[in-house]
Amino acid sequence: MVLPGRLFAAAPALDFSKAIIVNASDKSETETAAIQMFIEEVMARSIVRLREQAPANVPQIVVGTRSSIMKQQAYAKWITAQADSRPDGFTISLVDGNSAAPKLLVLGNDSRGLLFGIGYVLRKSSFAKGKISIPLSIPVTTAPAVPIRGHQLGYRPKVNSYDGFTVQMWEQYIRDLAVFGTNAIELMAPFTDDDSDSPMFPLPQKEMLVEMSGLLKKYGLDAWIWYPLMHGDYSKKEVIERSLQENDSIFRSMPKLDAVFVPGGDPGKQDPDVLFKHLERQLKLLHKYHPKAQIWMSPQGYNAEWMDKFIRIMKGKPKALTGIVHGPWTRMDADSLRKIIPAEYPIRRYPDITHNIDAQYYVPDWDFAYTVTENRESINPRPLDQQTIYKAVDPASFEGFISYSEGVNDDVNKIIWSGLGWNRDTPVIDILRDYSRYFIGSQYTDDFAQGLLSLEQNWRKALLTNQGVYSHHAIFQALEKNASPAVKLNWRFQMALYRSYYDAYTRSRLVYENHLEDAALSALRGASQTGSLQAMQKARNLLARATEERVSPDWRQRVFELAEALFQSIRMQLSVSKYHAIATIRGANLDLVDSPLNNRFWLEKQFDRIKEMKDEAKRIQEIQQLLDWENPGPGGFYDDLGNPDHQRHLVLHDNYAKDPNSFHSVFAGLPGGYSLEMDRIRQWRVSWKTYMQTIYGLPLQLRYENLDPGAEYQVKVTYIEDIPLKLTANNGIVVHDFVMPEFDPRPLVFDVPARATQNGTLTLNWQIDPNGDGPGRGCSVAEVWLIKKNAKP
Repeated sequence: MVLPGRLFAAAPALDFSKAIIVNASDKSETETAAIQMFIEEVMARSIVRLREQAPANVPQIVVGTRSSIMKQQAYAKWITAQADSRPDGFTISLVDGNSAAPKLLVLGNDSRGLLFGIGYVLRKSSFAKGKISIPLSIPVTTAPAVPIRGHQLGYRPKVNSYDGFTVQMWEQYIRDLAVFGTNAIELMAPFTDDDSDSPMFPLPQKEMLVEMSGLLKKYGLDAWIWYPLMHGDYSKKEVIERSLQENDSIFRSMPKLDAVFVPGGDPGKQDPDVLFKHLERQLKLLHKYHPKAQIWMSPQGYNAEWMDKFIRIMKGKPKALTGIVHGPWTRMDADSLRKIIPAEYPIRRYPDITHNIDAQYYVPDWDFAYTVTENRESINPRPLDQQTIYKAVDPASFEGFISYSEGVNDDVNKIIWSGLGWNRDTPVIDILRDYSRYFIGSQYTDDFAQGLLSLEQNWRKALLTNQGVYSHHAIFQALEKNASPAVKLNWRFQMALYRSYYDAYTRSRLVYENHLEDAALSALRGASQTGSLQAMQKARNLLARATEERVSPDWRQRVFELAEALFQSIRMQLSVSKYHAIATIRGANLDLVDSPLNNRFWLEKQFDRIKEMKDEAKRIQEIQQLLDWENPGPGGFYDDLGNPDHQRHLVLHDNYAKDPNSFHSVFAGLPGGYSLEMDRIRQWRVSWKTYMQTIYGLPLQLRYENLDPGAEYQVKVTYIEDIPLKLTANNGIVVHDFVMPEFDPRPLVFDVPARATQNGTLTLNWQIDPNGDGPGRGCSVAEVWLIKKNAKP
């Protein structure tokens, strides 16, 4: 175990505690803001205020741009060579490093390069009370790999924390991102698919939009706006006029606006022909207030017909458009999209870094227990997964990214993307160490970075057998015990602790509740001796211990305490009732912390049904059917497709590293929904709460070998999601035509034509209607039994 709070193998460093800062910039708004950020962030971490005047024989930190430094003879001689001059780049050099008065030169290629150079010094330096240490290894000349490195910060009710941010909080968060090389922020228009107000709002949406745009102007960051077409059918004159009036008000009010991103769908779905005509009108209006601003769009949410239209329009090279955004629910991967879009249109990625499941990039092999508790939008540091996702696309296929985020839950993921956007070969551990050093403290440089990696490891493999969850939690508890008051109040530290306690508590419950269900099933197996009613009551009492005699109550209590701390520190809304979250799937996983991890509610529902039967023999028979739920009978097979350890016959296709967007692979899903649906879903069997699915017409396949060629078989299957499915065997033998699943799942039974298994093998293929509407959701199958009807002796 690591020692909490130990110093990370400190590299040789110079003492700049008594340094002065020399402002050799042109004093533009961005440069002034960058230097003020430097002074304030150093002060916040060291209680040292960098002076601008002092005796000559003290360390100096000289900051400016290449052009401004060259105008000043005293410092121009320190520039030894012409460096990479790409935008946003910078050079940091040490002069007289062996003297008592070393000099640090922070040289930006441009104003924003100065901002990023200052950010680099901040995150590489070590701070303690009264002390500033800058490593001897600080010299660097660097420029970013991609020109667009941004994140969406949406001030709207749907998000898990942003809607509670004040202007001051927004400025700090934008600063934090800039320190790690972020150069673009995507704002949101007040008129989207959200409610117009939130109980968390400190300002109305439009006023906050203006304030945030002003902050981006101050720091010289690119201001984008996500602006879906939400007024109806844009082929109608009245809709067009209403939309343009709204656009005029928004565009006119924003101090800075560099690009407008109009999603083709999800939300604001418009026929591509209609959409592109409106983009021409919108661009004309946009240039009235922001003459150099651009318009980008995405083909996300398009069905196959609209995707064909989109491709036809792009081949005509529409003049209103600057570039294309590849976002969630785009029907092809970014590499394929790049091949069909004319080269003059850059492609910007729009990666979903905020969701865990039912998402663009799901957590691979995520345990069922996490899906029903931490759910879709939990605190989710996934540094290695984010690296995989970033590198899954050819660098030549995109000009950068602006991530899709719905709150601070994905804070680590934002920093990983910003770091890789600067240099895709940067080791993830280096980015995490910078994160930990800068945000938590120098003494946590390695320990907290390793802790973030361990949280990702908690989500690997089956939770029942993942002993690492407890050892990782012990490390976090040690860090917590030894942390200073300032660190304990640090929201990033609190988020990691919350996740660690939540993971450990969930595993403890899973072990406990599986034991209780096993005992309850044992009681049911004795029904013929004790009587059905007594057996069911005993089973009910055993299952009820999950809440009457809770396991690990101290860990549970700490989860609640940290949820309150996060609400206070960063406005994180981890509960609908307590903290005003809009829904459980929008980050409110505190409300799911006690979700049953066994079949308790489903069994109790069955007990209520069976109890009403008058005939004891019938009750015994029904109980036996509960016990035999997964039993396919002699010669048969059962697959629980949502369970990675119980999907023996599933055809998996590509692996996650090759296809993290699941264009060519099956992936795990869970039934999403808001409070009403979630209440119903809680009554379902465990095997229905996760399932395997495909998208964009990819068949979901199961393959069986070594079947009895003389037998007849039936397939019993449980479908999830309201999408009609067709099942065929082998090369097109129909087992059943399109069937619409019911909301409350129930197994359906179909005969498999004998000719499908006469060779001893069988491939089952599920497919969606290729002519159906929608963005591309596909097959969703939870359970499959292959049952042997009869066999020749």
